[in-house]
Amino acid sequence: MDAPNIAALVGRTLARLGAGRAFGVVGSGNFHLTNALRENGVPFTAARHEGGAATMADAYARMSGRVAVLTTHQGCGLSNAATGIGEAAKSRTPLIVLTADTASSAVRSNFRIDQDGLARSMGAVAERIHSADSALADTVRAYRTAVNERRTVVLSVPLDLQSATAPPSTLPLTRPMVPAGRMRPDAVLVLGLADLLGSARRPVFVAGRGARCAGEEIASLAAHSGALLATSAVASGLFNGEDFNLGISGGFSTPETADLIRGADLIIGWGCTLNMWTMRHGSLIGPDTAVVQVDVEDSALGANREIHLGVLGDCAATAADVLEQLKAGVPEPAQKYRTAETLQRIKAGSRWQDVPVTDVSTADRIDPRVLSLELDALLPAERLVSVDSGNFMGYPSTHLSVPDEFGFCFTQAFQSIGLGLSTAIGAALARPDRLPVLGAGDGGFLMGISELETAVRLQLPLVAVIYNDAGYGAEVHHFAAGSGVGGSDADSTADLDTVTFPDTDIAAIARGYGAAGITVRRRADLEAVKGWLAGPRNTPLVIDAKIASDGGAWWLAEAFRGH
Repeated sequence: MDAPNIAALVGRTLARLGAGRAFGVVGSGNFHLTNALRENGVPFTAARHEGGAATMADAYARMSGRVAVLTTHQGCGLSNAATGIGEAAKSRTPLIVLTADTASSAVRSNFRIDQDGLARSMGAVAERIHSADSALADTVRAYRTAVNERRTVVLSVPLDLQSATAPPSTLPLTRPMVPAGRMRPDAVLVLGLADLLGSARRPVFVAGRGARCAGEEIASLAAHSGALLATSAVASGLFNGEDFNLGISGGFSTPETADLIRGADLIIGWGCTLNMWTMRHGSLIGPDTAVVQVDVEDSALGANREIHLGVLGDCAATAADVLEQLKAGVPEPAQKYRTAETLQRIKAGSRWQDVPVTDVSTADRIDPRVLSLELDALLPAERLVSVDSGNFMGYPSTHLSVPDEFGFCFTQAFQSIGLGLSTAIGAALARPDRLPVLGAGDGGFLMGISELETAVRLQLPLVAVIYNDAGYGAEVHHFAAGSGVGGSDADSTADLDTVTFPDTDIAAIARGYGAAGITVRRRADLEAVKGWLAGPRNTPLVIDAKIASDGGAWWLAEAFRGH
């Protein structure tokens, strides 16, 4: 049966194409679009703010591997979601933003904004339903772009078209869409990469977001070519279980990991742009180190630094082809960087859990590293860690272990604080088999705290760890006078009134939302976590951890060199 109107047609088409879940705040403009999705089997999660809904959709898509839908009201509903859309777009998350738009004749509408221009300014692709006759083709085109080009697409549906009668169509023939086949690299480039690997003595592979589905192929190539393995932060956990796994490359690297990467004479970025965060402003690349990038996006090759070879191709396909080329010439694996000495160094110092901690806890403030390590031992290993942005963020990112590349959700491309709680909710819905764990600062958590009601309503077994230093820690530690960061005058007196606040009882606020809330000032206070873990886990646990000053996170001081 043909859809009675365009709103129903669009919703049914997205459902038939394979949309996994929808998120949003329903207003008059997107009411019928949202219900069309629901009526065709797409689960819908109602958020408390469009910004939260956007980030939930982003995280869901990242962790589930399915296209998510964000649905918004026209104008203000879309603008409320802008930061979350920007994060998704910069991360190349396959996401459909299904938004209402004002009718073309409503030139004086208070809701009227340049929605296409807004989408493009955030890095998203602007699409729209142009007419009743083109509605099906417009919807399919938007979905194909999201899937095949890994893009965030804003699909605007004008109000006057939503109620228009849908024409007879081939809608019943619409079926779930899967990504296009792997892009195989050019044979000449495969030969060139194989030659570089063959002549290298200390190769290191760094895998990023674009390699998350190529871990097995990359690891096999590394084993044969004598390369060490590392990831960017967003791909953390990809090489868990591999003996020669260095962990995260960049600001979150341990000193041992950083030293081993600096010792490389060949670095290959797999689906990784080797940006300033991953390469510590280039300090992890030696002066004589050859640099290679493999990516399906031509624009990514050499985007952040000069490279010696750029290979346009799917990471898994490229790794498999290069391995075949190497085996044809040298059937046996090469040792190269994979020596007994290197393995000993990796086992002793590639994990922050193995690096000694000098406890800076006070009588009423706990060291954030001690807090994280204690929780790492307490919480189930099958977890999904999500992290907000801020001075604290290195601690949950480095000291909370994850089971694999789908155990860490890192919405940091836009570097906005306040996305953490929504990230954790979207990730939790994508992977209900894992315990969702959030690491957030007090500033970011309070910025997005309206979504705590969403987590309570959904009865999520979420553990939210709030690293509470009663301020915006990055500004307190890194932009105060004398820090040498941000152009401050070293001879002036810092005025921190704008970035410090009275201590907030976040645990009490959490209980007001219906969550469980505890305050942690010392190790003994974490006993309450055991009680929650032993219970039904049918409501979030918010841990208001009053943390001791770290004097400014080591990784953030370096990162702000490029601020």
